[in-house]
Amino acid sequence: MAAYKYPDFIRQAYHYSFDIAVGPGEPAQNSGIYRCDGCGCEIIAGNGESLPPQSHHRHKPGEGDIRWRLIVATD
Repeated sequence: MAAYKYPDFIRQAYHYSFDIAVGPGEPAQNSGIYRCDGCGCEIIAGNGESLPPQSHHRHKPGEGDIRWRLIVATD
């Protein structure tokens, strides 16, 4: 889980970008931290960079498909 120390440097946002989960290898729509909905693996990606491919990590049975969701966006 992403963590932070200084609350003055981060703010809560309700932008729709946080509601979209995208598949492996798709381009990141925003720069920031992405989390896999199935297993919780976190990665960073820049705007337009390809998110990790299907072969990046394996899921255990029951974790579902690899789907990346933006959890912290950067400017």
